[in-house]
Amino acid sequence: MLPAVGSVDEEEDSAEEECPELVPIEAKQSEEEEKSGLGAKIPVTIITGYLGSALEKSLAVSHGGELYEEWLELRNGCLCCSVKDNGLRAIENLMQKKGKFDYILLETTGLADPGAVASMFWVDAELGSDIYLDGIITIVDSKYGLKHLTEEKPDGLINEATRQVALADIILINKTDLVPEEDVKKLRTTIRAINGLGQILETQRSRVHLSNVLDLHAFDSLSGISLQKKLQHVPGTQPHLDQSIVTITFEVPGNAKEEQLNIFIQNLLWEKNVRNKDNHCMEVIRLKGLVSIKDKSQQVIVQGVHELYDLEETPVSWKDDTERTNRLVLIGRNLDKDILKQLFIATVTQTEKRWTTHFKEDQVCT
Repeated sequence: MLPAVGSVDEEEDSAEEECPELVPIEAKQSEEEEKSGLGAKIPVTIITGYLGSALEKSLAVSHGGELYEEWLELRNGCLCCSVKDNGLRAIENLMQKKGKFDYILLETTGLADPGAVASMFWVDAELGSDIYLDGIITIVDSKYGLKHLTEEKPDGLINEATRQVALADIILINKTDLVPEEDVKKLRTTIRAINGLGQILETQRSRVHLSNVLDLHAFDSLSGISLQKKLQHVPGTQPHLDQSIVTITFEVPGNAKEEQLNIFIQNLLWEKNVRNKDNHCMEVIRLKGLVSIKDKSQQVIVQGVHELYDLEETPVSWKDDTERTNRLVLIGRNLDKDILKQLFIATVTQTEKRWTTHFKEDQVCT
């Protein structure tokens, strides 16, 4: 059985396209998936990358020597909020063929914001019963990646390449055979400064083993099983060439009050009234972490993309002899680790009255 493939890149020229390389796939379902009910759903992986970062040919998948391929091509080459109705209808039609495939791959255009696509699967109730978002893969060109990531945009906008890296669960540095090793090292350092949580893989011609990019469970409770180890190795804030998009992480021991935790996250993602020392608004692009909620025995995973977030209990229980703690990773612009940590302590561990002393109407970011 095989994945269906999403929209095609605007740079593809089907007339000159080579025969797509077949990639064998094995269907598998873990015990954790079976228990969580995810085994009955179809996983979706979003594949994105700035212009020219990937090979301009389609991905096809074979099983038992037989080729399966399903294309849902949108006229503007993009599946995002502006064409949400058309995109949802296309995938809903695809789901009528459920049973003929194991995976859905959505390939965006080079300029697309993968966060918009990811958000679609979180908010659509009808799709929620049939599919789940497995992860975001971003491909970066070794030769031009550094240029794309440091390109300044007008009016303080975040450039598309940086946003794609910031949202990624897996980053593929592609075409490494075309540049010196030192250039790849510089690019890796820049990517790690932007996204300290995603896994970086170096590839040639986008060749990577499927086990490294599929079945990630990056957006559901199962990721909490491996997230604990990942969080221990997330680097602290690192200097980035434009000093805007960074990864910050902090840890606060003790239990969090769920209502107060929601207030903390909502002020970051919704109200956007948290400023750094230079009075710049903090903009969170991706949020992830494990927290200890009072009166809950299970570890709770926190997920956030743009203005959407979710709290979900993981299959992992807190051990009686282990100190409970809250560890958060935030990727975004103008982030200040010290301020965020102090606000978390003040908001989540203190009363709501204490929170009002930290935010005023004139502090709201516009």
